[in-house]
Amino acid sequence: MIYLEEYLNRVRTANIDLALAIKDTTDAVSSNTLKKFNYREHSVSLLVGNVQSGKTSHMFGVISAAADEGFGIFLLLTTDNVLLQQQTFERAKAELLNFCICDEDDYIKFSNNNLRKPTLIVLKKNGNVLKKWKNNFASTQFCIGNPLFIMDDEADAASLNTLVNKKRQSTINKNLDEIKRTTSCSIYMQVTATPQSILLQTTISGWKPQYIYYFKPGRNYIGGDFFFREKNDHLIITDNDEADNFLEDDENPENGLKNALIMHLISSADILLKGGDVCNFLVHPSMKTDLHVKFAEKIGDYLNELSININNPLAIESLKNNYNHLKQTKNDLSDFKEIHRLVKEKLETDKVNILLINSKSSYKENTQYSEGINIIIGGNSLGRGITFPKLQTIYYCRVAKNPQADTMWQHSRMFGYDRDQGLVRVFMPKMIAKLFANINETNNILIAQIEKYHSLESVKMYYPIGLKPTRANVISKKSVALISGGVNYFPIAPSNISIFELDSMLEPFNDEYNSINLNMMIKILEQTVSENDDWSNTAFISFIKAYIAENPLAQGIIMVRRDRNISKDTGTLLSPNDRQLGKQFNDQIVLTLYKVTGKKGWDGKKLWIPNIKFPDGMVYYQLNDVG
Repeated sequence: MIYLEEYLNRVRTANIDLALAIKDTTDAVSSNTLKKFNYREHSVSLLVGNVQSGKTSHMFGVISAAADEGFGIFLLLTTDNVLLQQQTFERAKAELLNFCICDEDDYIKFSNNNLRKPTLIVLKKNGNVLKKWKNNFASTQFCIGNPLFIMDDEADAASLNTLVNKKRQSTINKNLDEIKRTTSCSIYMQVTATPQSILLQTTISGWKPQYIYYFKPGRNYIGGDFFFREKNDHLIITDNDEADNFLEDDENPENGLKNALIMHLISSADILLKGGDVCNFLVHPSMKTDLHVKFAEKIGDYLNELSININNPLAIESLKNNYNHLKQTKNDLSDFKEIHRLVKEKLETDKVNILLINSKSSYKENTQYSEGINIIIGGNSLGRGITFPKLQTIYYCRVAKNPQADTMWQHSRMFGYDRDQGLVRVFMPKMIAKLFANINETNNILIAQIEKYHSLESVKMYYPIGLKPTRANVISKKSVALISGGVNYFPIAPSNISIFELDSMLEPFNDEYNSINLNMMIKILEQTVSENDDWSNTAFISFIKAYIAENPLAQGIIMVRRDRNISKDTGTLLSPNDRQLGKQFNDQIVLTLYKVTGKKGWDGKKLWIPNIKFPDGMVYYQLNDVG
């Protein structure tokens, strides 16, 4: 373990907990992927972390472990952003000291190294860049006979085939396929905090992971549970649901933005008074760049107004009210007079920066957010890959017409390690807060499944109606089936594996409804099949296991009815009373079983017929891996 141990030793000197976490990840990858690699295949695996939880360190650990297993050629792919690619390249040079680290134009360096050292090439997911390196690999004498290890950061962005439903292949996806084929074998490790689109890939696509790893965030990380699991003072609900409405609202023009700004100034003053050197405020109103300018102008007006009136009793009262709100979670908040003095000084000397980060004003041009008091305004550019130090205040009012869980979650720039938990505040409308809470809950269920099962077949996802897991253009429409909550599902041509087993399992239940452990419900469903394709007990069982992964004691409802003299082909078979009774349990899984006498079209055979209903308001996504 030459390369891994040297890397871990460097990490240990700064953060022993991080080193232990990386070791756990590399142990799992080594035992399940590296040591089982047969040098004949192009395998795919998935590494899942949390947003801004330290994925790069774990990637470097896995790369080091692979070098110890004889891998000599590594690609590390970043999103198509110059600064992010350069940041990753510079970090690799600083941390992987025993590797030959190559930039996008370093082919000569790569060729001359000739595998004397393991080589890591850091590339953007850009069509021209990938095509160039495909040709570079093809022109060497040593690539074809050596395994290639590709580490794809943010693998759910750009890498997947966006033309899958048009029977064509998108440029990035095609280039990545061709790069893999320049070598005889490869390991492709997808890395992301939002794996929804990857979990819905089919085998034939070539991007379905054979094994899934999850690494837990370290100490002092704040994520979704901190903000969205329970009501707390860190999440502040605003009124308007749209940025446009906020800008046009004359009756309530500030809609919390002024309070967010004042809290940011107070938080900044406290951090600077205690020796800190930066505090950031992020405003995420919309993807429209003209709205970013309007928000910047409005915030500039607020700053000018506050600067002029900083000693006015009304301004002092506003400062004091927001100070008291922060004091509820920050017991050692600096003295109010000192806070007021420093805020006044920074405003009067124009030391509060307003930065625009969007497609017209890139963050490459606005890197001042690493120090001082900053207000950052932008849209899509505030998503993947960007980390803002000491981000303490977030004002989020962007509403998508068709919200996607993975895209929204990548906007969670408030997550991370260096936040002062007592001072952090997030402002957003109630509707968006509910969406984030739903995504957090479903993410927790996904992670619980990944930790328990490690295979894509066992990981299922479901979302509230109106919230999609990912963008439709990377998912094969014919391969993803939807199961809607609140709908009764039953087999048209039911059959029992063993009616005697079912009789025995159902014997304790009378004609009333009963609570039932979901593991027991699974055992019952295993005995119910259909002679047609209309009923998939395996799909239903998989979704029930998704519930159990996070809550092993989860309960459902079972209703058992015997001696039913019902004709075949009569719909759901449910009586009006049973249908109404099942509707009462709209937040639980309801399994109803009728035992028919078999006298009316059932070939004279007694038979248990199941009917299942999942909780209302949810859509369950089932991958039918057919292509």
